[in-house]
Amino acid sequence: MLFRQVCIALAIATLSTAVPAPVKHVLHEKRNLHVDWVKGERVKRDSVLPVRIGLTQSNLDKGDEYLMAVSDPASPQYGKYWSAEQVHDLFAPSKEAVDTVRRWLESSGIHESRVVHSDNKGWLAFDAYAHEVERLFMAEFYEHQHTSTSSLKIGCDEYHVPEHIQGHIDYITPGVKLSPIVKKSSLAKRVSHLAHSKEADTVAEAKIIPAEAMSLPSDLQSCGSQMTPACIKALYRIPDATKASKGNSLGLYEQGDYFAKSDIDLFYKDYAPHIPQGTYPIPALIDGANFSVPAYSALNGGESNIDIDMAYALIYPQSVTLYQVDDQIYEPIEVETTNLFNTFLDALDGSYCTYSAFGETGNNPNIDPVYPNPHPDGYKGKLQCGVYRPTNVISASYGQAEADLPIAYTKRQCNEFLKLGLQGHSILFASGDYGVASFHGDSGSENGCLGPEGKIFNPQYPSNCPYVTSVGGTMLYKDQTIKNKESVMHADLGGTAANFSSSGGFSNYFPQPSYQKSAVEKYFKKAKLTYPYYSELNVDLNTTKGLYNRVGRAYPDVSANGAMFPAYIHGSLSHFYGASLASPLFASVLSLINEERLAVGKSPVGFVNPVLYANPDVLHDITNGTNVGCGSDGFRAIAGWDPATGLGTPNYPKLKKLFLSLP
Repeated sequence: MLFRQVCIALAIATLSTAVPAPVKHVLHEKRNLHVDWVKGERVKRDSVLPVRIGLTQSNLDKGDEYLMAVSDPASPQYGKYWSAEQVHDLFAPSKEAVDTVRRWLESSGIHESRVVHSDNKGWLAFDAYAHEVERLFMAEFYEHQHTSTSSLKIGCDEYHVPEHIQGHIDYITPGVKLSPIVKKSSLAKRVSHLAHSKEADTVAEAKIIPAEAMSLPSDLQSCGSQMTPACIKALYRIPDATKASKGNSLGLYEQGDYFAKSDIDLFYKDYAPHIPQGTYPIPALIDGANFSVPAYSALNGGESNIDIDMAYALIYPQSVTLYQVDDQIYEPIEVETTNLFNTFLDALDGSYCTYSAFGETGNNPNIDPVYPNPHPDGYKGKLQCGVYRPTNVISASYGQAEADLPIAYTKRQCNEFLKLGLQGHSILFASGDYGVASFHGDSGSENGCLGPEGKIFNPQYPSNCPYVTSVGGTMLYKDQTIKNKESVMHADLGGTAANFSSSGGFSNYFPQPSYQKSAVEKYFKKAKLTYPYYSELNVDLNTTKGLYNRVGRAYPDVSANGAMFPAYIHGSLSHFYGASLASPLFASVLSLINEERLAVGKSPVGFVNPVLYANPDVLHDITNGTNVGCGSDGFRAIAGWDPATGLGTPNYPKLKKLFLSLP
């Protein structure tokens, strides 16, 4: 049996003699039956169940308002960020919620001495006999076995809570949640965002020098076919970095891919000789993660290399902090097909480990790694909670289709990104690389699109979150120079990446935030799209006739070059493509601007979306190209914001001038 009887029966019985007062109960959660789980025996009445009551966080409805107040350039509160403690206290469950639920538990026979209130104030916990739990929540608990694994869980089909406390309770375990174990047979989950490469046999073969480039300096003559750091700096007018304020490090998130020191040093030698050999990131290793691997390792996939190459080439002598997550059992083997950020967010905010929001409490064992890892070779330490202070700017080139994750799961993470913005941190994500689709085979369709016919556009997560900055990809064509305007990144990399194109579109989970509504409205008026659409969140994809959601959060917000970046992998030179290049590039620009603001006694730039949407002229508008997918031409780049390149690419002098003019 799943649960054993314990020898505390007398103690529990002694403390459970109160007679519950009659109260009106209402349905709180009901489980949709799932074919992957088979209901078994009723849990024995004297089995002991560990009960957690996730208390609803306070002020979640006000989070957007508070974030806009410190991020909107027109607000008198601009740049006046909150401390972590202030954010914690703001969202913690109210004293009324805690006291009300406690009083109900005690009146129902659960003595106060049995109830533990978590340090972060997010939940109440106690052990109880199954018959007590069933009486409390008017439910019946059964064992359930997964059809394809040996996994056993307990749960109920539905449970009830008193009407007067329902508003204080977010989620209860054990409860109705019996999610199937998500596993894919392909390693392709992460390639919807990770960079792709083409190996260059020789540097000379890769270079193309257009006639118009002959008058340019030699290191800028082949930027269309080899986008070196010198080309990037010239393209966006980024100066050589000289400042390095203490504590202003650029954070890079990496999962399941590791950098090789020798590959990094080769890049410095050939493309960034101003960086000393042996310059590597500050390690911020999470839950048993490795720091680096030998160049020959299969775990050296190139993503970490190019992120570090890009960042150091643009911001040195500033430092880079590497947030590497999860041990070698979970990464890459156990969650090689999933891009998730829970263990990362745990490490930045100790309260995130356990607080409850949107029906999710702590980590989800069906999706997230569990620590200590029960595998014999796994990381045996405790889950790391609140062990690292987040850097001012963090870039992550990872993500996946939003449809691959439960909506409540993504909302809880998105709320945490809001909290980071409220504290003055800039969080950037690559938008993805399959246009309006996801990678082939994702979401149950061969072409990575949604709906029974595989024609509905497939938005990406976390770019769909309104509290992050989504970065799309652009490119120069091979016969162009840095004096030409860029286009949407769109390349034929062969196979399933034949239409490798900057991702963009509209979320099915999150509504359009206020800061972008005007820009999106202008886009719809100019673009004159002929695709059928729907205007509904959580639409039924099996019945809708539309291809995209007209009212969803629009992305990307900005873009940057994502093509033909030279870098070394396994000691050989390759050329990389992807929005995963664009995100650390734009993050580096923000880190440089933070240096300028810090030098004059100002705060970091924080959540930049409201400023950029209010001042689109500080970016290079991209008006050529399209992000194809799902049997369509996708969304074309036009004047102003568009769902292929956002507001455009960096214009460093204008960005610097704007942000220095702000308080």
